Amino acid sequence: MFKSTSFKRLVRFCMLLLPVVALAVNALVNEREELKRKIKQLQANSAEYQKDSLYIDLLLNLGKEIRYYNSDSLYILAKDALAYSRKINYRKGESYSFMRIADYYSDKGDNKMAVTFYRKSLNVANEIGNTGIALQTMNNLASEYGYIGDYSKALSGYLDGIELATKVNDLEMLSIMNENIANLYASQNDYSQSLEFFKKVSKLNEEIGNEVYSAQTNSNLASVYAEMGEQEYAMFHINKAIAVFERRNLTDWLAFAYEIKGKVYLQQENFKWALYWYHQSELLHQKIQDDRGIIDLYNGMAEAHLGTGNDSISEQYAQNAFAISTRIQFTEGTQKCAKTLYKIHKNKENYSEALRYHELFQRLSDTLSRNENSKILSMLKTKNEYDKQKLALIEDNKRELAKQQSYVNIALFVLLIFIVVTYLVHRGQKIQKQLNLELKSKQESLKLREAELEENISTKNKLFSIIGHDLRGPIGALQSLLNMFKDGEIGKDDFWDFIPKLRDDVDHISFTLNNLLQWGYTQMNGAVTKPTVVAIDSLVDENINLLSELAETKKITINNEIPENTLVYADTNQIDIVVRNLLSNALKFTPDNGIIQLKVEEHPKHFEFSVRDTGVGMDKITQEKLFSKDANVSTYGTNNEKGTGLGLSLCKEMVEKNNGTIWVESALRIGTSFYFTIPKYEKAYSNAS
Repeated sequence: MFKSTSFKRLVRFCMLLLPVVALAVNALVNEREELKRKIKQLQANSAEYQKDSLYIDLLLNLGKEIRYYNSDSLYILAKDALAYSRKINYRKGESYSFMRIADYYSDKGDNKMAVTFYRKSLNVANEIGNTGIALQTMNNLASEYGYIGDYSKALSGYLDGIELATKVNDLEMLSIMNENIANLYASQNDYSQSLEFFKKVSKLNEEIGNEVYSAQTNSNLASVYAEMGEQEYAMFHINKAIAVFERRNLTDWLAFAYEIKGKVYLQQENFKWALYWYHQSELLHQKIQDDRGIIDLYNGMAEAHLGTGNDSISEQYAQNAFAISTRIQFTEGTQKCAKTLYKIHKNKENYSEALRYHELFQRLSDTLSRNENSKILSMLKTKNEYDKQKLALIEDNKRELAKQQSYVNIALFVLLIFIVVTYLVHRGQKIQKQLNLELKSKQESLKLREAELEENISTKNKLFSIIGHDLRGPIGALQSLLNMFKDGEIGKDDFWDFIPKLRDDVDHISFTLNNLLQWGYTQMNGAVTKPTVVAIDSLVDENINLLSELAETKKITINNEIPENTLVYADTNQIDIVVRNLLSNALKFTPDNGIIQLKVEEHPKHFEFSVRDTGVGMDKITQEKLFSKDANVSTYGTNNEKGTGLGLSLCKEMVEKNNGTIWVESALRIGTSFYFTIPKYEKAYSNAS
């Protein structure tokens, strides 16, 4: 509906919605004013109001309400409440005061102080046996570990909280903590696991019957669906959430919901409607203090303005988001802003600044990628350890019950002595048989581990061989050249003459490392194939563009005869590696002025792709070794280009992981043709999913 609406109608619609925003803010202001009125009334009616626990509770409630509006006042109120609670030994107030102080430090980005005060709050809550405060603090503490990036402790904290909430049947905290775990997995792009936890949350919310909880869940669920690219689901859930937040005047959640709706339109490239909803969120953010939330908002607005061609406005929002991310040391926010600023400066043809932000984006992306891998492993390890602890506890309970049962059996021992003797003999035979089976199983397991160890040693030797042969040489040459330039042995002009060679060496090192990492990942059983619909013609075009400079250098003609919209069902990254390696090999072994042809032949269930060159060809012995897992065939191309000997072995693994086959046909001094098959995309795949 919005796509067909004229711009003037859009503006009128915006004006109609402004009173809704104002109403939400006014309602919250009235609630704060009511708390202030009650505080003043207690101060006027009692000379010793500071010793009244009701007065302390009012201070803490007021602090909670102004958290996102005046964080400094929150800190002052919490400190006063803590002092008054200690004077009258009001332990509940002391625990809540610690929690509010921790909230203040959390919002300021001081994670260390936030963790310290959350732990103090939890210790007091445990001492007085107040599970309600304990559960809130456990949830906040786990969330703080999530902000720090320690996902192992975050997940462990949520699971401990769920166990306690289950014991006391606190459905609200069960809903909150399960939803936080769902968001944790979503941040790792593990959407299937995230949706599993959201299913639990939805069931809990139905049992609770609170529409606000359901709306909050719908907001987070919409954000996940937007990240997954499921825009219709995202829009459905966010519209349901907004209706509740507007009716209940929940400003902070409404600001978040408007931002999510803007993100949905942004991913649809509907920039006008994206900016409209972002502006609605921005109006609410003017009344609240939420640095983490406003980073995504500003960066989203920057992307939307960039999409409409307003580069200057886009840059202002991106710089604001970048400054906030840097101040609170929010790496993911800095990464997103750097990417947007790179696009802006590239459009302005300010290439030095564009390069600076692009390098920052790449560095942060590499850091986050490495961190995320370790975080995911840590999360899984923590969950497994948690499950093992539960199983161990169950086994302990079983053994205790068995021990109690044995005392009962003793009373019947005299009457059953002969039966027991017979049973023991029979059981002894069974135990002996079982022990024999276990011994055999362990022997087989030992042999299997021995084979795995030999395989790992072989992998290690091959890895070091490649590093020593194909990486140490170029790196050593580069190092020697730089030292000669540094020591003055060669001049600046001579050094510039080596730049083309240096570039070739760096390209070779980059290509070699990429193949090496992919190969090593598959050897350690880490590569998981995730097939999707892939337009392989577009993928081939991208790789031709990537290697076009080498082709132009050797004056090689590349004929891409693959039709448009040639759809296959395979893992995009793995097939990309296959195409890049085959095309790179063809360029490597084809002499100047040669020809490379890329073709496809359609079959009922699959496509057969071919990469043909007019290169030097190879003999039968070389062909037989090409795809061997243990082979390391590394040769030089027609212009002395270097290779690792890993590419074709890696191609074979990747093709077979995608249910295909690969083979080669070649003749010396005539050329080489590589063939591989990939399953066709069929509508049945889409229907099944």
